[in-house]
Amino acid sequence: MNGAEVLDVGRDAIWLTIQLSAPVLIVGLVVGVAIGLMQALTQIQEATLVYAPKIVAIFVSLLLFLPLMGALMGGFMRNIAARIAGM
Repeated sequence: MNGAEVLDVGRDAIWLTIQLSAPVLIVGLVVGVAIGLMQALTQIQEATLVYAPKIVAIFVSLLLFLPLMGALMGGFMRNIAARIAGM
């Protein structure tokens, strides 16, 4: 492997990491902002109120996005295996 191929694999791995984590992080962000907005509007200043809904929302999003994540990881592994076989 030359340097360009190593950089290509590294770039693909970083992009895959972003694709795998983005749906869960976006769900957590949206739920956190919604609960923060609700707290600001109702003047309920309870710091622990955010945790339970955010944990449930992230768990549900993991269940929903797990097939997509598995397909992305499988495709990346097939790509890496093809590169190894092509050496």
